[in-house]
Amino acid sequence: ARGFSVPLQRPADCGNDRYFDSSRLACAPCGAHQRQSAGGSSCVCEPGYRMVSGNGGFSVTCEKCPENTSGVTQDGWNCIACPKGLTSKGNCKCPNNEILVERSVDGLLLKEALCIHCNGSEQSFSASDASGSRCVRCEKTFIRVSKSCDCDSPNILTGGLCFLAREGLPPKGVAAVRFAQLGITLTSAWFLKNLQSSAFACWLYSNVTACQALGNMCVMNMNSLSSSSTDACGLFQYIFVSTGRVGVTHSIPYWKHNLPWLYYGDQPGLASQVLEKNHFPTSFTFKGADKDVKLKFIAASFDAAGNFLRWQSLEGGILQLCPDTQTKLNAAYVFGTTYQQSCKISVSKILLDFANPVFYDLFLEYNGGNGQQHLWAVPVLNLNLQYNDKFVNQGSNMNNWLLTRRFFLVDALSGKENDLGKPPRVIRIASKITIRIRLVSHTQRGTIYPPLLTVAYTDLLIQNPETQSVMVSFAVTYEMNQSEAQIQTDIALGVLGGLAVLWSLLKTAGWKRRTGSSIIDLQTVFKFLLFYAGDLANVFFIITVGTGIYWLVFFKAQQFVSVLLPLPSQEEDFVTYIACAFSLKALQFLHLLVSQVAIDIFFIDWERPKGKVLKAVEGGGVTKSAAAPVSIWRTYFIANEWNEIQTVRKINPLFQVLAVLFFLEVVGFSNLALMDASSSLTRSSESYAAPWSRILRFGVSAALWVAIAILQVIFFTVIYERFVEDKISQFVDLCCVSNISVFLLSHNCFGHYIHGRSVHGHADTNMEEMNMNLKREAENLCSQRGLLPNTDGQTFQISISRKMRLQYDWIHETLTRKHGPARLLGSSANSFEQSTRAYNTMNKFLSSFIDHVHKEMDYIVKDKLLLERLLGMEFMEPIEKSIFYNDEGHSFTDVLYYGNETTLLIFDILFFSVVDLASQSFVLATILTYLQQEIFRFIRNTLGQKNLASKTLVDQRFLI
Repeated sequence: ARGFSVPLQRPADCGNDRYFDSSRLACAPCGAHQRQSAGGSSCVCEPGYRMVSGNGGFSVTCEKCPENTSGVTQDGWNCIACPKGLTSKGNCKCPNNEILVERSVDGLLLKEALCIHCNGSEQSFSASDASGSRCVRCEKTFIRVSKSCDCDSPNILTGGLCFLAREGLPPKGVAAVRFAQLGITLTSAWFLKNLQSSAFACWLYSNVTACQALGNMCVMNMNSLSSSSTDACGLFQYIFVSTGRVGVTHSIPYWKHNLPWLYYGDQPGLASQVLEKNHFPTSFTFKGADKDVKLKFIAASFDAAGNFLRWQSLEGGILQLCPDTQTKLNAAYVFGTTYQQSCKISVSKILLDFANPVFYDLFLEYNGGNGQQHLWAVPVLNLNLQYNDKFVNQGSNMNNWLLTRRFFLVDALSGKENDLGKPPRVIRIASKITIRIRLVSHTQRGTIYPPLLTVAYTDLLIQNPETQSVMVSFAVTYEMNQSEAQIQTDIALGVLGGLAVLWSLLKTAGWKRRTGSSIIDLQTVFKFLLFYAGDLANVFFIITVGTGIYWLVFFKAQQFVSVLLPLPSQEEDFVTYIACAFSLKALQFLHLLVSQVAIDIFFIDWERPKGKVLKAVEGGGVTKSAAAPVSIWRTYFIANEWNEIQTVRKINPLFQVLAVLFFLEVVGFSNLALMDASSSLTRSSESYAAPWSRILRFGVSAALWVAIAILQVIFFTVIYERFVEDKISQFVDLCCVSNISVFLLSHNCFGHYIHGRSVHGHADTNMEEMNMNLKREAENLCSQRGLLPNTDGQTFQISISRKMRLQYDWIHETLTRKHGPARLLGSSANSFEQSTRAYNTMNKFLSSFIDHVHKEMDYIVKDKLLLERLLGMEFMEPIEKSIFYNDEGHSFTDVLYYGNETTLLIFDILFFSVVDLASQSFVLATILTYLQQEIFRFIRNTLGQKNLASKTLVDQRFLI
């Protein structure tokens, strides 16, 4: 295989005796008596040699000139005598104000070159041009001052112009350019050549081009002002102040006749008047047939010498240094679309594309009332502006701003020292340009304040242009005064936060009542903080969701523009609220998890032995009659069913996250989160994609989460649980069929009771009898299932007395001394028998308690008051008798996932949103949200199963 490698050679690498062969992309030797041409791509004859033939490249033949005609003509083909000497290139030379003549009028070569003096008398006023090849009319300032082509003392010659020395001339300018970021001050070759002459011509003759050039040099010096310096801006200010009697342009006091408009003035507070006193006389809309969504920016452009170039529309990307498609570049000026563009550009490309600076005066075009097109001047905030060699504070306080008018993108001219033909030592680049559009407060008709262009420059010391690069950015932002919205948010936060404190106090009081304690201790304070964390998380969640949906609806649906989205810097408080909501909700969720896996629960078996069996007596070899044992399988069955419903939810979590992702990414709801005025769900891949709004991202995703969750709850409640499967109601029915009740305590003296006592007296029977019992019950041939006669109430909230709790704990202490028969083979017979007796004791105690056997620990059944239901607490304290509250809503699900769907859903939404705001990826947020759901479900199942085995004596090996 052959390699396709060639050496890299540049024209500068070839030296004087070689040229760069463009066909070979390599250096090639020149012939005898030849050297490299100025361009480097061919050979030319050495001084004293004429060209005999030449076809470019090395195809050149040179011949030495005779001694009597040692000079070479300008075209290099002939030898000629030079009476006044030779130049370094071997050509004839002439003194100043004389032109070189080598041929007669008909083209015949002269034997000896002539140096003809240009006639500077009043009849002709001619002098040699810059090339010395012909006589041209003198520059008019020479004629005006000296009536000749000479500028002799005491007249002043500067920049190729002649000025009469007199009083009142502008002071001598300082041709220095300050690059403050680098700490460098250079003597600019451009300033040295043109500063003084431009100032004199502008002052004396009101020369428009000279005034523009002087203004441009001031702009290249960052519009910097000084009370003592006579730099470009100092000279401009001198002329501006000294021409007080000269009229102004378009009735604008800062725009004098013949002078460029550079400043707005330095009066305190002037910037706020310029930017806020007057409104831009055009309304903007997002919707409707008469929508006006284009910002028609137009700029008057000038070159460095002060010549007007043309009017330029900003469409097409003249201010955007980063390359992009025309469609995306023009999207910057669609009203309401926040535009951001940034990239790195090599210095070599900048030097190539911006060799000569262009200066811009920016305007915003609009239609006048009479159909005439008008322009509104756009002020410029130069963040690099200096006053007395110190940066002006151009921070957030508008009253301190000094506004300017003219700006440039790249200055590769003022940084050239000594020779304008050489590369610059320093360049200055507009690295950050931002056009700010501000909406008038309380407007309903899309009225804006005058736009503001903010520009920040970067000074770059040129070392190696090929390897150096600079980061540049361009943005168009839309903003409005958010102080009122912030005040409303603070008020809502304060009011709801205060209500959350009261609600948390009520919860704490209810918790104290349910724990049977009246002492306010450290545990009480800690519990209050946990309750308050959950309630405050709900407050933050309500505020953030409301805020997100508000901006989503009112920004995207408005016709005449009345609101604009907060800037990314103004979204920090919103993001902080989401972070607080997530942190507090996570704390509440963990508290809920710990509470649920630590409940006390026992399954009361109502089944009684049927008949007697003969049982062998250990060690005796005899048998005796004993009650037939009751099967434990029904208890195991109920325990497994309870274990299965511990993490059942009112929604399907997998469907929830997939549906949210589907609507966001497939249907296109995520496009509503872009910072533009469009409410379309589909976007072209070729169109510009505005940056994301974090508020809109949260608003769109949270709205979809809530909407899909509500639809799921309605579906499962109205359709699925009614016609397909209701696991909670089925569990209650199963308890009754199995003849087993569930007694559980979520607090020390509060819990729930599911009455599962069979109306048929027993449940340990065969299929035929079971079907018969169910048929009798369906035909109302037996009593009702309720705890009280002739009632159907099977579920209750229970508030037990202190005496009842002490008795329960005394029996339970024996029950839990050994954590259930988890390893039956390794446990001793005595401990197992002790646990079995404790289990039977607890079963007999609770069943007798339900049957009102213990008069000193009796209970009553009553309905809860409406206020008790609303507040979630009990007003009566069970001192002598326990209280069973009728519960038709299956409130025992409070100790399950099912009864805490709101907490789980809010936690999922906040987790999803936090991941999305951190990663800006809905897909990643979906994956991680589902993973955390599964992880916590596994933890809840595992710990709940262990607690179930520990509290009910059900062997964990039977929980599947």
